[in-house]
Amino acid sequence: MNCTRKFLALNFFIALYSWSAVGIAQNYPNRATKIIVPFVAGGPTDVQARWAAQQLNTVLGQPFVVENRVGGGGVPGVDAVVKSPADGYTLLAGNPGPLTVAPGVKTNMPYQTSKDLAPIMLIARTASCLSIHPSIPASNVKEFVAYVKANPDKVNYGSPGVGTVGHLSIELFATQAGIKINHIPYKGASQYQNDLIAGHIQLAQIQLAGCIPLLKQGKIKTIGVTADKRSAVAPDIPTIAEQGMPGYQSYNWNGILAPAATPSAIITKLHSVLSKQLATKENQELFISQGFEPSNFTPEEFANFIQLETEKWAKVAKQADIKE
Repeated sequence: MNCTRKFLALNFFIALYSWSAVGIAQNYPNRATKIIVPFVAGGPTDVQARWAAQQLNTVLGQPFVVENRVGGGGVPGVDAVVKSPADGYTLLAGNPGPLTVAPGVKTNMPYQTSKDLAPIMLIARTASCLSIHPSIPASNVKEFVAYVKANPDKVNYGSPGVGTVGHLSIELFATQAGIKINHIPYKGASQYQNDLIAGHIQLAQIQLAGCIPLLKQGKIKTIGVTADKRSAVAPDIPTIAEQGMPGYQSYNWNGILAPAATPSAIITKLHSVLSKQLATKENQELFISQGFEPSNFTPEEFANFIQLETEKWAKVAKQADIKE
């Protein structure tokens, strides 16, 4: 009899929880929701956050408002979301910098990405070109590596700063290629791109959308793209991986996340809206035209992607002794 009562009580609470979860999802949202972007307005993360806000606003009928919280490489903005109530009304628009790179580079991080955040939707990701100055006598990975080995300490590369994806990505390339290249950190992509064009540096990572026009103008060359497969935007450019570096890949990406304890019903509802909107022909063409690869990741796949990326960049940072 006692076992029967316990079984019935357990089923009652399971049913009660299920009804509660359904109720939460049905009533959400009933007021404005913030999407915090930890970077300046106008950048890729901000633009894609505003795209997400527009889709959610249109479908769910409540305001989704983008709020930019700039500074500290994005870490303070992420931390603000981590410390917000887990009720679905504060979301994060994140990218690799503060989510998967910083944990392996910075000391005293105020959060653990995989523990403190719940991934909702990887919106899109973009690969880059490993771009070189036209004066370098190379057109592929093999020729470039040979040139660097024959000209030690004469090849410099630029990045947006110490501990950025652009920094660690080229360090990963150098490690796999068995070469040493001098790093020159800049304060932004436009600065090192201008110096690459002028010949002040010899190598840099430039996102596809910015790389292709420069290639057509003859201002730079590329030895390959950092994707795991050839890009639909530039199918004639081989990947670095297919040129004797299996497994090499580096992406910049943007996605929507929430505080870790956010109800799963809300996560599912938000993902459902965004994934359906992203799958439309109009939005697929929009992102591809901008050099981005639209995502079809589930929240679970996004979480696994974040974990793998975090581990990869931590390993690169340790091997290259990169710390902030």
